[in-house]
This record gives sequence, structure tokens and C-alpha cells, in this order.
Amino acid sequence: MTEADWYAVLAQAVLVVHAAFVVFVAVGGLLALIWPRLAWIHLPCLLWGVAIVLGGWICPLTPLELDLRVRAGLPPYSGGFLDHYLIPWIYPEGLDRGTRITLVLIAAAVNTGVYVRLWRRRDQRH
Repeated sequence: MTEADWYAVLAQAVLVVHAAFVVFVAVGGLLALIWPRLAWIHLPCLLWGVAIVLGGWICPLTPLELDLRVRAGLPPYSGGFLDHYLIPWIYPEGLDRGTRITLVLIAAAVNTGVYVRLWRRRDQRH
């Protein structure tokens, strides 16, 4: 493998980690219902994911992936990870920022409900 091939592999690895993080943020609370200790990992991830969307920021993994893509000789893309990969795949064309914020708030509300249930379950045991 050439050096460019290694950079391409690393860029794809960052992409997989990034996608897994997004999925974990969205549904990790449900996993915490099964494995309550997972909440200690999921809750900070959820807060980070919500902050990224509400703040309109770019996740630090995006510049890393873009740099690796350039080093691999692959074309960079404009915008962030969500704009380039997820929005065209999950959401209809032309989804505006307000709708994205609404969707992330719904995900946060569902996960908050999960955590309320976990805390009530814990309180019932003690």
C-alpha cells in the first residue's frame, strides 16, 4: 500500500467513527436502559452532539477527515460531516437549520425521557 492509500484508510476510519458517534448520540439512551452504566458515556456524548448542532459548529473529526482525504489525494468536500454525509442520506433535500434543530431537540427530549426512567428505576431500588 502506498502512503496515499494509508491516508485513505485512515480517512474512512474517521468517517466510520464519526457515523458511529452520531448513531450513538441518537439512540444511546435506549442502550442505557439495558446497560445503565453506559449512561456515563452516552450523556456527555449526547450533550456534545446537541451542542454541535445548536451551536452550528463543525465537529473536530471533520477537519481531521478532510485533512486525511487531501493527503490521500481524494477531493475534499465543503461543509461539515452532517451536511456532506447524513443530511442528503437521512433528510429530504433542502432541510433547513430550524428543522435540524427541531430534530436534535426531539432526540434530546427522547433521551431525557430515557434518563428520567433510569433515575426513577434507580431510586426505586434504593
